[in-house]
Amino acid sequence: MRILIPNYLYSIMSKVLNISEAATIAIHSMGLIARSEKLVSTQEIADITGFSKNHISKILQQLVKNGYLVSTRGPKGGFILSEKAKEKSLLDIYNLIEGELEDNTCKMQCENCPFKSCIFGGLEQKFTNEFRSYLMGRKVIAL
Repeated sequence: MRILIPNYLYSIMSKVLNISEAATIAIHSMGLIARSEKLVSTQEIADITGFSKNHISKILQQLVKNGYLVSTRGPKGGFILSEKAKEKSLLDIYNLIEGELEDNTCKMQCENCPFKSCIFGGLEQKFTNEFRSYLMGRKVIAL
């Protein structure tokens, strides 16, 4: 199955949620590998997602190193999920690549803010909480 992710969609999503390309590659790659019944190569992931094969390789090696994937070398090689990864959430993958998801608060220092209440109404923290909850509720194996 081929799913192309338009570059403009990645650009819009990453600006609103501030998701790095590395985290996006990791999560999408894990999803593609989880759905496959055979080994999935870096080239196949690059063809489907449009991301750089070299960047994908770097991210997948990090996932192998941390026990989320098992790799097989050679012309018919590729990646499969490890048993450990099957119970992991998307938040686990995100945190592995990006570090712990931090609470997102207003970028203005409160003592310098000229407004009595946050001009954004606390939306940054609401988005972060929703994003964290969503990622925590999605297991890799269920993708």
